[in-house]
This record gives sequence, structure tokens and C-alpha cells, in this order.
Amino acid sequence: MNKKIVIIIVVIVIALISILFLSYPTGLIIPNNLYIKNYTVRGVDVSSYQGDIDWSILSKQNISFAYIKATEGSSFVDDKFQFNWDEANKTDLKVGAYHYFSYDSDGMNQAENFIKTVPINPNSLPPVIDIELYGDKVKNIPDKTKTQEQLSILLDELQNYYGKKPVIYVTNKTYNLYIKGNFDDYNIWIRKVFYKPNLSNNKSWTLWQYTDKAKLDGYNGAEKFIDMNVFNGTAEEFDKFVQGDLNSVEDKV
Repeated sequence: MNKKIVIIIVVIVIALISILFLSYPTGLIIPNNLYIKNYTVRGVDVSSYQGDIDWSILSKQNISFAYIKATEGSSFVDDKFQFNWDEANKTDLKVGAYHYFSYDSDGMNQAENFIKTVPINPNSLPPVIDIELYGDKVKNIPDKTKTQEQLSILLDELQNYYGKKPVIYVTNKTYNLYIKGNFDDYNIWIRKVFYKPNLSNNKSWTLWQYTDKAKLDGYNGAEKFIDMNVFNGTAEEFDKFVQGDLNSVEDKV
């Protein structure tokens, strides 16, 4: 009898796990919904992959902020950035822009690309530098010293121009490779889509991209899903973050 019960339990667990992972790509089940319910400040990040966005619709779906892809490397500009920037700023959302870091471009040139693309607005969110491993970099890890040097240049230039210390968007791997122990005074935006993040040196994260499989109304791009994020703090702390006055947070949940 005990063996039968164990077998039944194992079968049920396997079935539940299978349903979870088969449903995840459809956006029907988001694993981290278990963890984000107590985070009250939520937002999206978007790019041209979301196509034409109706910001009047998107902004009314329990979100407080939006980060918009602006640039990548030393020359690429997202072709939807200007439209998204203008339209998002007509809503009540707090709006910011992010830059996708290139390991093959000089930090100063990357800064110039972002600066010529993204207007100064004192009410904007701090700029973000997204540092991930892409393409052949996944197997051929870029040099740590060179990456940190160029990233430092980029960070300094954006802070000097916009008057707010940039946020660094990371995966666990890029955090451990390049950020940990070197950029401790920067706010961290961590991607972790299956469970709650925990940075390896116990540093608190400020933003968390908890899923890339959400579905909201108001966009029609080839990408059917949208990234969702939470802020690690109160509404009052979020206001400080917007103004660039929040250097770090303690996990509230």
C-alpha cells in the first residue's frame, strides 16, 4: 500500500511539473507569481519586438513604470524608441531608457550613442546599462578587465550627463563575472524568471525582471509576450529612485 501511495504521489508531482513547464511558454503560468504579490511597484520593459504600442492601454494595467530600449553598442538605435519615448511620457508612467552593452565597442562611443538618442528629462528613471552574454560571447567569455574598464567609462559618462547614477541590468552570470565586488554602489536590476533572485554576495537588488512571458493588452509585435518587473521597495522609495537619490535597498519581502 505504501509503495502505491508513493508511486501515485510521484506521478502527480511529475504531472504538475510537466504542466508548469509546458504552460510556461504560453504565458498561462508564470512561476514567479508566487513571489511577487507583495511587491506593489511594478513595470514593463519593451523594445521594437513589441511592435506598435498603445501606451494609453498598456499604462492602465497595474504598472507604474516602463523602461524602453534606446540603443545598443556604438551605433544601433531601436527603431521604435522615439515613438515609445514620446507616447509613454504622455501617460502617468515613470519612463526610462536602457542601453544594451556591447563587448566589442568602446565605452565612450557607446555613451555618445545613448546620449544623442535619449533626451534629458529630470522626471525620467535613471538610465540602465544591460550587460548580458550574447552570441559567441556565451562560450567565449569577454575579458573581465577590459569589460570593466569600458563599462566604467560608459557608467561615468551617463551619470555626468543625466545627473543620475545608472542602473546595471544583469543575469546571475554577468553579475558574478563583471559586477560583483567592483560596482557595489550601483543599483542592480536582476533577471530571474523561475524563482526569486539572490545575488551571490547578498547585495540587495533594486529591480527584478521576474518574467519574460507576461501577456498584456496594447501591443501588436512579433513578440507576443512582454517583460514584467518589480521594484524592491515602497512607493516612497521608488520616488527617490526616480530622482536618482536611492543608492541601495533592503529586501522588504
